[in-house]
Formats: sequence, C-alpha cells, structure tokens
Amino acid sequence: MNFVLLVVVLLTAVTLVAAALIIAKAISPRSYNPQKEEPYECGIPTRGKSWMQFRVGYYLFAILFLMFDVETVFLFPWAVIVRDLGVAGLVSILFFLVILVLGLAYAWRKGALEWK
Repeated sequence: MNFVLLVVVLLTAVTLVAAALIIAKAISPRSYNPQKEEPYECGIPTRGKSWMQFRVGYYLFAILFLMFDVETVFLFPWAVIVRDLGVAGLVSILFFLVILVLGLAYAWRKGALEWK
C-alpha cells in the first residue's frame, strides 16, 4: 500500500511540474528581437567575448559560503528553543556542528579557502 501511495505522489508531482512548465511556455509573452540576444551590462556594449571562464576557486568559495550560511539557518531555530530540547537537542546540534567543522577542516586542508 505504501508503494502505491509513493508512486501516486511521484506521478502527481511530475504531472504538476510538467503542467506548470507547459502553461508558462504557452502563455508567456514572446518577442523575437536580435537586440534581446545581446548580453546586457548596464547599457554599455561589451568588449570582447561576453562568455569567459572563471577560476574554479570562485565556485568553491561560493559553495562553502552557502554551506555555512545554511548552517546559520538551521542553528537559529535551535537557539530559540534550546531550553525546551534538553540534553538530546544539545547532543544533536553538537553532532551537526562537528560534521560542519570536519567539512571546514577538510576544505581548509585541501586549500579551498586559499585565494591565489
């Protein structure tokens, strides 16, 4: 019975997402203009290629920033109700923090935080 429910939920989700995409594509305004295909940069025409590669360090730094930014999103609700959780809540958040510190130590050791 649980498997049938899972299949129904997945099919419903896929159907709703597909319907939303199809409806959005059907009713969205279209304007085909060569000027719309040009890259936009504050009204100033670009010099050279608009598409250029960035060093992977920028992406790693951004991913690490997001990881530790999301950490604060998880820590804030915990900090609000810390007294109600007791020892079990403290142990669970300490485990969460240990995993994050290990991730930070790994990134630091691999040199992902060095700006070269």
